[in-house]
Amino acid sequence: MNQTEYISIAALNQYAYCPHRCWRMFCAGEFTDNQYTIEGTTLHDRVHTTSDVQRGETWQVRAIWLKSEQYKLIGKSDLIEAEDGQIYPVEYKRGRKGEWDNDELQVCAQALCLEEMTGQPVNTGYIYYAHSHQRQLVEINAELRQSAIATIESVTNLLETGAMPKPVYSKRCQGCSLYSQCLPKATDKVKSYQEVN
Repeated sequence: MNQTEYISIAALNQYAYCPHRCWRMFCAGEFTDNQYTIEGTTLHDRVHTTSDVQRGETWQVRAIWLKSEQYKLIGKSDLIEAEDGQIYPVEYKRGRKGEWDNDELQVCAQALCLEEMTGQPVNTGYIYYAHSHQRQLVEINAELRQSAIATIESVTNLLETGAMPKPVYSKRCQGCSLYSQCLPKATDKVKSYQEVN
């Protein structure tokens, strides 16, 4: 693999969800839609209409590119808001409140870009869940920042080496559109069989 210039912010989300899925998408170039990915794409198609509006005391801008030279990140924001002198990202997701931390990492990565681009600290962000029409507060604290930076390093290593992480079955596999490509349960069965024989 070549030296990575910029990492897609979305790759951090995918890696935190499943390193093997991230490898398939960003190294092998594989992607398959399912009902969840189609719903997500439809939501983002609506959200990614560039706009700049003032809603009461809140300024909103949609679909702007975020970039960090320090962390070599790039990605398109869903929504950036500014209120009372504070700027923060809002990431849109199709479902209800997430069970995993991958969405929070994505918001944190956007905050890191915003801090570098504006020179202002970004201490909060939000995830908007379309099914429940609820926002979840994301505190951009030291622990989340460290986790995001560690994930950036892991994704950088993945992209530069191209080394495929082993597929590991978990509850997350149930909704994964790439499940039929990696078949983690079958992989485990084959490995068990090989160890016995």
